[in-house]
Amino acid sequence: MYVPSLLIAGTTSGVGKTTVALAIMYGLKSRMGYSIQPFKVGPDFIDPSYHKMVTDKDSRTLDAWMMGKLGIIKSFKEYTKDIDIAVVEGVMGLYDGVNGKRDFASSAYVAKLLNAKVILVIDAAKAARSIAAIALGYIKFDKDIKIVGIILNNVSGERHAKYITDALRGVVKVPVLGVIARNTGLRFKERYLGLVPSEELSLPRKEEILRTARRVSESIDIEKLANLLKITRTKKLAINMKHTRVKPKIKIAVALDNSFNFYYSENLNVLRLLGADILFFSPLSDKEIPQDISGLIIGGGFPEILANRLSANSSMSKSIKLTAERGLPIYAECGGLMYLTNSIVNYGKINRSFRMVGIIDAITSMTEKITLNYTKADMCNAAYGTILNLKGHEFHYSKIQDIASDSKYVYHLKRGQGIDGKHDGVLIYNTLASYMHLHFYDSRLPRLWIQNCYDYQKR
Repeated sequence: MYVPSLLIAGTTSGVGKTTVALAIMYGLKSRMGYSIQPFKVGPDFIDPSYHKMVTDKDSRTLDAWMMGKLGIIKSFKEYTKDIDIAVVEGVMGLYDGVNGKRDFASSAYVAKLLNAKVILVIDAAKAARSIAAIALGYIKFDKDIKIVGIILNNVSGERHAKYITDALRGVVKVPVLGVIARNTGLRFKERYLGLVPSEELSLPRKEEILRTARRVSESIDIEKLANLLKITRTKKLAINMKHTRVKPKIKIAVALDNSFNFYYSENLNVLRLLGADILFFSPLSDKEIPQDISGLIIGGGFPEILANRLSANSSMSKSIKLTAERGLPIYAECGGLMYLTNSIVNYGKINRSFRMVGIIDAITSMTEKITLNYTKADMCNAAYGTILNLKGHEFHYSKIQDIASDSKYVYHLKRGQGIDGKHDGVLIYNTLASYMHLHFYDSRLPRLWIQNCYDYQKR
């Protein structure tokens, strides 16, 4: 049986979903005393870290493209066994999915899978009576979507609010649960890939975000929302056996700092279940990688932001390159791929080059054009075997240039841009680096990679 679930959806991107989601999580947890499990629809590494700041729980991913219907249902059931309510932050507009023909991979798709009730966030900054038409359209577009409340954001004042609520009254039966006043001080700092990762925020800034969540929650009728959801407190389980975990047999080093922090928490858990003891290290501040490891992972992030510090830490670069040449299994995604090239150039429109690790004979050039796709690839390589229809995503403002013509690739793309439009996953020594991010619910590749680490350990 599913616990009560609430999905925070927007009419479009940028309407304040994250702010409202954090406020509702804060209100239900701190004001009402409910235990909350946060989730995020779609591929996102940053927003979930903000969820954890409010709920003290790792936010989990619900992505239909990478996980499939059964993956979403399984993950949801697993992580809601002993909580009162699931709060899900949507992605883009409520009905935006992989294409315009159906709602697959949209917030609406996930809401229907989970039988979730939906709160619709509308940015009212540039409209008044028209808000009623917008709300009515979203409510009637798909009768299987249970929109139970509307939250108006960026309202200029009481007169503006009355204008909108008068327009809604008698036309839209769904109640307005919150009116959030326009206030630039309530906006979170952003970067070109979305919010600034929480790992980069100072303690005062994190405290400010919690205060913002509290202040916005005061503009939302949390008690009425709780009554709409019919939340009943869950009896906590004394024992919660989720998995039979393999006793750790190998040590895997994972890069984690202000430059590299794009990891799904589920991915790290899968590695632990496969027998990995994870050791975190910082390419920014540590002098070398941890000793006696059997594998190394460098996830995504923003290596271009602190490229000068990464470049200056030459002892770390040498440590990584030397162990790569010795055959240590290394897995890198996006920012990790960039870090392993010869250099990063053109960040901030400055014609300047920062030397990187140099395992991959190529240059990473920053661009003003976004590459944003779901991806699909067949993996064909003697070292890793064959895996068909690997699904992931890519999201970056860079491109790989001047890559060696004899470079070997393990991913043959069916969808997405990758490194050259046809291939991704460059392989050199025992290092696999790609623009494609994977979710390890599909455990085929992590199982092969962990086996590779075991084989390395036996040498």
